Amino acid sequence: SMLGSFWAVFMTLGWLHPFSTATQRTAGEDCSSDDPPDELGPSLAEQALRLKAVKLEKEVQDLTLRCQRAVADCENIRRRTQRCVEDAKRFGIQSFCKDLVEVADILEKTTACFSEGAEPEDQKLTLEKVCHGLSLLEAKLKSVFAKHGLEKMAPIGDKYDPHEHELICHVPAGVEVQPGTVAIVRQDGYKLHGRTIRLARVEVAVESQRRL
Repeated sequence: SMLGSFWAVFMTLGWLHPFSTATQRTAGEDCSSDDPPDELGPSLAEQALRLKAVKLEKEVQDLTLRCQRAVADCENIRRRTQRCVEDAKRFGIQSFCKDLVEVADILEKTTACFSEGAEPEDQKLTLEKVCHGLSLLEAKLKSVFAKHGLEKMAPIGDKYDPHEHELICHVPAGVEVQPGTVAIVRQDGYKLHGRTIRLARVEVAVESQRRL
């Protein structure tokens, strides 16, 4: 009876093992049937990358076009600026020249007084006209200079400044002239809007023992 029982258990295990193996195989096959989603995964990722690459390429093209337009705009601005600078150099003194034309008119009228056909008795009248014309000329020049910021320097008594004065020589200091100051102006200097454009040629006072 024990042998019969053992044989019954053996047969039972024999039947169960194949069933268990088949079940595992079937389960394995069922799992393998789920592999296609894993195989579709890389394909979807690749499609996403391609779409992203296309989008990035379009953005690069747009940025390149923008950059090209910006470079062209900068070049146009540079050319316009260059033309403006050239025009400023060429016509920057246009207003000053226009005012000088009026000075030239006065000068021409003054010199016209010295006509070759003037009679000796008219010389006094001619000289009066010339003096009047020269007075008008000087007044007009001063007006033009003031209008355009051109100022004559009057440095007598001022302290010597090498940025404004050109030293010609030294002279002895006196009661009214202190050492180190301008005693005599040999040629006027000028400033344009506060900037020296021509140095005044001057003689500077020094102590008598330092006279050169």
